[in-house]
Amino acid sequence: MGFHKISLTGRALKYLSQREHSRLELERKLAPHVQEGEDLAAVLDALEAKNFINPERVAQSVLYRRSGKLGASRVLHELRSKGLDDDTVRAAAEQLKDTEHARAWDVWLRKFGEPAATPQERMKQMRFLASRGFGGDVVNKVLRGQAPDTDLD
Repeated sequence: MGFHKISLTGRALKYLSQREHSRLELERKLAPHVQEGEDLAAVLDALEAKNFINPERVAQSVLYRRSGKLGASRVLHELRSKGLDDDTVRAAAEQLKDTEHARAWDVWLRKFGEPAATPQERMKQMRFLASRGFGGDVVNKVLRGQAPDTDLD
């Protein structure tokens, strides 16, 4: 008994059942499986028309999964790499902006939990938070021990 060929739509729905995917992600994953006579763009258009591919849901999914560990710049980079449009990325940036300090504080607490005792340790903490995509102003607040609820801005 041989393997039956899974249609492009079937394959796409399988990917979408695992997590939200952007059109670009599905295109990349399905391209190697396109057989002669199949129209990948038409398959993706049909999935989009039925709202199986939805940029806002993709963005919310990424925010939910990644924002607890990463700063805005890393999360937004991930959204752009998924081929999401500028408006969707901008809306996500607005959502992230309000929680950036609190998220950086949580990441710092879990990783370090106490202020740096030496300049070397302070640099290590700075590099860690920066590598996670947190901006310099937020990193400085956290390393000064300024908890998120003391934000004055």
